[in-house]
This record gives sequence, structure tokens and C-alpha cells, in this order.
Amino acid sequence: MRHSPFVRRLRPVLVLTAVVLVVATASTLTARLRAGVADTMAVAAVAWLDTLDADQRALATKEFGDESRLGWHFIPKNDRKGVQLRDMTEPQQKAARKLLRSALSEIGYDKSTTIMQLEGILNVHEAGRGANVRDPLRYYFTLFGTPAEKGSWGLSIEGHHLSFNFTVRDGQLVDTTPQFMGANPAEVKGSLDGFPKKGTRVLRDEEVLAFELINALEGPALAKAMIAEESFKEIRAAGEPQAPVEPLAGVAYADLPAKGKTLLEKIVKTYCSTMPEEVATERLSLIQAAEGGWNDIHFAWAGAVEPGVGHYYRIEGATFVIEFVNVQPDAEGNMANHIHCVWRDKTGDFDLPAA
Repeated sequence: MRHSPFVRRLRPVLVLTAVVLVVATASTLTARLRAGVADTMAVAAVAWLDTLDADQRALATKEFGDESRLGWHFIPKNDRKGVQLRDMTEPQQKAARKLLRSALSEIGYDKSTTIMQLEGILNVHEAGRGANVRDPLRYYFTLFGTPAEKGSWGLSIEGHHLSFNFTVRDGQLVDTTPQFMGANPAEVKGSLDGFPKKGTRVLRDEEVLAFELINALEGPALAKAMIAEESFKEIRAAGEPQAPVEPLAGVAYADLPAKGKTLLEKIVKTYCSTMPEEVATERLSLIQAAEGGWNDIHFAWAGAVEPGVGHYYRIEGATFVIEFVNVQPDAEGNMANHIHCVWRDKTGDFDLPAA
């Protein structure tokens, strides 16, 4: 199938001249970079659509205003929107994975594909006894609207323990949330041929850095950070189209010791690193630009402060909220070895107005 003139013109706009670097404002530069990511995604989206037959296209595409665009979840589900990798040919799967790669950083793509592979481990350990289908190819791709220079379109890539949601308006990537990743097992305890090796911890930094942070606190800072003796069972507002609106809890960045401040910044950057560098840079710039900047970011903890027992944390500011929970056992019965974590946009997930 021949591409339209628009598609042939789509190219990443990531190389800026020295003159532009000198004269452009930060906001203009950010806009140009986000446009580059959107162009790359659009090229990959159209290339994937070109591989699909008519029936697949009917499942893969919806109007931008379709209410299912705002429906997201990471639990195992029998039915989801879109076309799953299992129902694609090998060339179609290859194009779908290129689309996933176009929307994420290399780190984010590697984490995502490893999370998919963990489904195979679950399948082996459950040996068909579980109520859910465990399949590394049970991940669904959906486009909302049509990739174009003008207008709005969106992308959803979702399955068990993954939910990525992107919104593009007039050629610019304007929202990348909800961004959810999970892992079961959080740490691979055994060795199975063809699966992630023993010791694999796909969300290692998200957990280890937070343990280092809570254990670096003492006195008033620790007392403020600990918001509950027992871990919460789940992240808040799971599956809802907007992040929860509650007063900030925990200890403020301004009240952390120097080591604590460094660790908190590392955790935030770890979540940002799932996205392309341009998106990560913008997220960090928004934190800095908000009233109070980093000083008003809060860190809250609930539950145990050592591995193997349920634990939860939250990092929240004016523009974003991170939540992490590890309370469930894995399929082999190892306690607190099953992670859920999310980055949400407090200015409005799915590029919606904030609640």
C-alpha cells in the first residue's frame, strides 16, 4: 500500500541547528522535541496499520472520542479493546513492536518486553490452574483517530501489567499517561529455559531506591514519611480516567536530608526514563517550574521497610503522582514479590482537564 504524502513527509524533528538552540525559548524547544516524538510514532502507527487486513483494522481503530480511549487497566481481562499480538502475523507483530518502541525509550521498551515475557513464567508456575490466561502475546494495540498533521489521535498499548496511553494533538505529543508497569514475579527466583533468567528484577530501581530512601530517614522526617503501619493493598484510582485528588501526604523534599533528596530525584527520574528523553526532560522541567519546585514534592510510605513484606510508597507534587505497591505473593508463593507502579498526570491524564 502506498503511503499518503503526509506519511512520506513524517520524519523525527530531533536535530536542531545551533542558531535555534541559541534563540529558542525552553518552551519552544520542548514543543519541537515533542513534535519529533509524535512524528516518529505516527510513521510507526501508519506502517503497522498498513500490515493489517480489513477485519483487524476494524478492531484496531476507533474514533478519537470513543469512550474506550479513557478505559485502562492492568489486571488480567478476557476482553480488551484493540488487536492482540497473538492474532497478528509475524510481520504484523514486528510492526506493532516498532510502534511500541517508537513511543518509549530504549529502557522503557526493554522493561515492557520483559514484563510480557514474565507471563510465560506465570503460565509455567500456574500450570493451567489459574483462572487467567497467561500469554506473552496477549497485549493489545489500539489507535484512536487518524495520525495526521492536524487534529487529535491517541494510542493505547495494554495487557496484564502494562498500560501505556498517548495523546497527540496537531502533531505534538501532549500526554503520556496513565503509564503503568507491573511485574510478577518482581524478582525471578528460579531458572526456566527461554524466560527471563534467575535474579531478573525488571522494576528493580523503582523498588530498591525507595527502600534506600525510607531507610535513610530518621526522626521527624521518618515520622512524617510513614503514613500507615501496614501497606495499602493497591494503587489508588486504578482503572479510573483521572488521578486521585487528595491532600499531599508524607514528608516534603525540603525536609529530607541531602541523601534523601538525591534518592527521591533518582526515583522520579527512573519513572521518567521509561519515556523518550524529550518527554522525560519535559516532565522534570514541569516539576522545576511549578510553584515550590522540588521542595513541594512529597514522599509517603506505608508498610514494611525491608523486602519480603508488603510495602507501598507515593511520590507526589503539583504536576504528577507516582504510586508503587508490592503486597501480593508471586505464583510460587514468595511473599511481596508482585509489583504494581504508575505515573499519572495531575494536570489531566489522557490530556483531559484536571479533575
